[in-house]
Amino acid sequence: MHLKKFLAVFCTISLIVAAPQMEAGAAEKAVKAAKSSARTYDENEFINLFSHKSTKQVTEVVGKPVRTSQASKPSEAETTLGRPLDKSNGAKVEMWYYQNMVRYDDKHTYKTVELTFVNDRCLNIAFFNDR
Repeated sequence: MHLKKFLAVFCTISLIVAAPQMEAGAAEKAVKAAKSSARTYDENEFINLFSHKSTKQVTEVVGKPVRTSQASKPSEAETTLGRPLDKSNGAKVEMWYYQNMVRYDDKHTYKTVELTFVNDRCLNIAFFNDR
């Protein structure tokens, strides 16, 4: 009787410990599957694949961007806020741009996709047709 309880507890703990590793493996498989598939993605698929990914992970899947830009502090930022800016915890903000990569219907793609990286993590994804 005690052996059955022990085995049940042991199996439960093993599943709890292994679950995060399985999820991480599934996410990596999804990214690798996207790499081997076509070069265009649906909007939701693109967002799910690249949200909160590092620059290295994005580059491995879709390659280098067409262009990049760095964020800069606006010249009148301190007067607009009415106080000095805290410069001790500056974030590195970088925007990467890709072209014709995301579909919004069966026949059309957005002209530009913008990925905004804050401290090497993709925190914003925007799709444009007017740039």
